[in-house]
Amino acid sequence: MALDKDALTQHIRQQIPLADGMDFSISQLDEQGVTVHAPLSPNINVHGTGFAGSLYSLSALAAWAYTTHLVEQNGIDADIVMAQAEIRYRRPVVTDIECVCHCDAEVGTAFLQHLKQKGRARLSLVVEIGADDDVVFSATMVAIQRA
Repeated sequence: MALDKDALTQHIRQQIPLADGMDFSISQLDEQGVTVHAPLSPNINVHGTGFAGSLYSLSALAAWAYTTHLVEQNGIDADIVMAQAEIRYRRPVVTDIECVCHCDAEVGTAFLQHLKQKGRARLSLVVEIGADDDVVFSATMVAIQRA
């Protein structure tokens, strides 16, 4: 059974202590994407802006949360891992952190079909932070069906 946004937030905060320290929460979750939120104050650097490590970690958690949700919503028992990721820090983040990850329905459907047929599939996702895409995180998520 798939977890709703509150249950998935709790699951992540319990399993990944860093998420709790960053005050991670999921504010929106559906089949097309996820929005992750964290206040700036526990994720601040010496310049008073978003700490690069927090921005990377929150983006990674957004991609993982979305992939997990998509797989669970479709009744598939699978392990989800991040195979590759890259981040571009274009401008400092000066407000609370909001990571937005969207996935086209066709891309999600193709990912799920491949996972069901082959037992393993890759999903490329982009997570954006800030109204002007101040930070852009690209990740390749891998799902491996459990036996």
